[in-house]
Amino acid sequence: AEPVAGVGRFKANYAVERKIEPFYKGGKVQLDQTGQHLFCICGTRVNILDVASGAILRSLEQEDQEDITAFDLSPDNEVLVTASRALLLAQWAWREGSVTRLWKAVHTAPVATMAFDPTSTLLATGGCDGAVRVWDVVRHYGTHHFRGSPGVVHLVAFHPDPARLLLFSSAADTTIRAWSLQDQSCLAVMTAHYSAVTSLTFSADGHTMLSSGRDKICVVWDLRSHQATRTVPVFESVEAAVLLPEEPAPELGVKSKGLHFLTAGDQGLLRVWEAASGQCVYMQQQPLGPRQELTRCALARSANLLLTVTADHNLLLYETRSLQLQKQFAGYSEEVLDVRFLGPEDSHIVVASNSPSLKVFELQTMACQILHGHTDIVLALDVFRKGRLFASCAKDQSMCLWRMNKAGKVTRVAQGSGHTHSVGAICCSRLKETFLVTGSQDCTVKVWPVPEALLSKGAAPDGGPVLLQAQATQRCHDKDINSVAIAPNDKLLATGSQDRTAKLWALPQCQLLGIFSGHRRGLWCVQFSPMDQVLATASADGTVKLWALQDFSCLKTFEGHDASVLKVAFVSRGTQLLSSGSDGLLKLWTIKNNECVKTLDAHEDKVWGLHCSRLDDRALTGASDSCVILWKDVTEVEQAEEQARREEEVVKQQELDNLLHEKRYLRALGLAISLDRPHTVLTVIQAIRRDPEACEKLGATVLRLRRDQKEALLRFCVTWNTNSRHCHDAQAVLGVLLRHEPPEELLAYPGVQASLEALLPYTERHFQRLSRTLQAATFLDFLWHNMKLPTLPAAPSVAPSAL
Repeated sequence: AEPVAGVGRFKANYAVERKIEPFYKGGKVQLDQTGQHLFCICGTRVNILDVASGAILRSLEQEDQEDITAFDLSPDNEVLVTASRALLLAQWAWREGSVTRLWKAVHTAPVATMAFDPTSTLLATGGCDGAVRVWDVVRHYGTHHFRGSPGVVHLVAFHPDPARLLLFSSAADTTIRAWSLQDQSCLAVMTAHYSAVTSLTFSADGHTMLSSGRDKICVVWDLRSHQATRTVPVFESVEAAVLLPEEPAPELGVKSKGLHFLTAGDQGLLRVWEAASGQCVYMQQQPLGPRQELTRCALARSANLLLTVTADHNLLLYETRSLQLQKQFAGYSEEVLDVRFLGPEDSHIVVASNSPSLKVFELQTMACQILHGHTDIVLALDVFRKGRLFASCAKDQSMCLWRMNKAGKVTRVAQGSGHTHSVGAICCSRLKETFLVTGSQDCTVKVWPVPEALLSKGAAPDGGPVLLQAQATQRCHDKDINSVAIAPNDKLLATGSQDRTAKLWALPQCQLLGIFSGHRRGLWCVQFSPMDQVLATASADGTVKLWALQDFSCLKTFEGHDASVLKVAFVSRGTQLLSSGSDGLLKLWTIKNNECVKTLDAHEDKVWGLHCSRLDDRALTGASDSCVILWKDVTEVEQAEEQARREEEVVKQQELDNLLHEKRYLRALGLAISLDRPHTVLTVIQAIRRDPEACEKLGATVLRLRRDQKEALLRFCVTWNTNSRHCHDAQAVLGVLLRHEPPEELLAYPGVQASLEALLPYTERHFQRLSRTLQAATFLDFLWHNMKLPTLPAAPSVAPSAL
């Protein structure tokens, strides 16, 4: 696999461009009155979503970092209160993301529910201790404490008329209690339900209340007599009932002015009931795929929006009057099993998570479509060359074909079944949209031709999905087939299995050409090189191997992953590999020298999905940590930055030399500090100290520096002080700082304590060495003064005659 002529530079690094993370893991969801913001619980945080874009605007977390058990937004949209497992209540200025007040809940067990009154001044909290408390959030004190409810109080609601000062609650005993805030007493105990009451909602005039329960009934109450006036059997366990506005809505079967309500429950359908007759006047169409029960339902009246939540944490927004679906959000994806880029320009991504439904996200707006078609968990995906047609396979032993139109809407156009076990591997033809191959736990592969009718420009067939027929079936391995790959010329098929081998087959009849054996454990992925006659295999033994298609020999082995390698992909036109492991790491390899160029660490669990964009500038990964990450190739950007940095350093070095030459020490010192190079700063200090008026020059220069520059200088002194050659320069700078800077100013420097701790031992050592040298010098001086040198004899005088 030699680099191909004309190939650009090797990749050196990827950076996280975008992360699609879980934002809702169950619990309460609430729309504000304008329908612009969506509030939902995600563990220790309350996330605030912008409904238009789907982006998380704020993530609010209490300082105790405990799970949020309840929250409520006031009717005027101004005040948000959250309750944590640590029994603390926090009042937020949620637009700024700051806590305005924190107080103890006084409950002896966590708060299970809370609700504001219509004036946004009173807040009721219901606790797991059976108590109901009322708080004045404006004046900041507790106003009422109601006892008498057995077990957990899981529902509280104020009467819509603030003048009546009524509060309703429901607890584990299935009764509804009406509390008078004026008399501080229980007005009535209303019994009609036989299991947990799930919602309370009031009519516009305030005389009627509707309650729903898991006992499959909804009860209409007269609030003047506190008596049940009608019980409506709804034949499903209801999680929420909503009273509709008293105006005709023909699309929902609401023709008369009487009371109508909407229910959401375990059947997964929204239904509208007429209270007077107890008749169901409207039922939503049954969605495809397995039934998903609805766990929440809430109405934002002024925004004309209805919010429902499914059991697998999808949030759906409907227009109230027609129940037309407006928006879909995927709150939590559990394990992500596969990901692919979609669209001719890679404008969308499709995600298969631990669910029978697929999620398609538009990358620009993050708008989500939830696709139903499979009846069990989708295991794998693949996309045809043009990017509009893609395929999925699942545990339900079937595969589906989907098409995305120019508007980005996806429909199911075909499906095929015939495998006798779950289908865990799928690959689409590479040249044209002519066929696809599936691999299954039943140890066989099937080749499915794509009918030409599906490739026409028209929309999906009118009669629903076309049924595909397998053209060839071949038993390939003795154990599960985990991966299938089609060669770039559509003539070869590679299969990788749990039986530790990969095999090469001729298409379309699946004749065996050869076996690649050498891995010590099962294979998770096989992939053809886009340029060379080479196959890459990734295995649970932690290695990636490259094989020659001519003689089935192993060309190279890449060792570096400490765990199973789950996916491998060729990048840089076949000269590099990108691999992902069950430890959450991605590794980038250069094939020519077997080198691991970069390890990318952003996932926390098994990375099952890996796909590269057509332009080879981005990569997409999905993992068991519920995260989907879009990676951007930042090699060129980083190289350009490095080049610019080097050029800037050369220019600054030249400027520094000039400043030293001109003896402009202050500028030179400031420039050297900004370069963050201790050795250069030391050179400047030494140049200043070589000056005849060194003492004054050094003091004057150091004291004119900015505070952050002095802090950096102190940091550098710590390094210089460890070396006996440079300690004098360090001590000279320290002397200036200690003599002229006030102690309180020095103590305010960040990290000054650590600096002093590092300076002291070396300074003591230098001081001891100087003391010893001084003693030795004094001793020499003493010796010199006490030496009695013998007087030299005078030279004999010579007579002139002798000369």
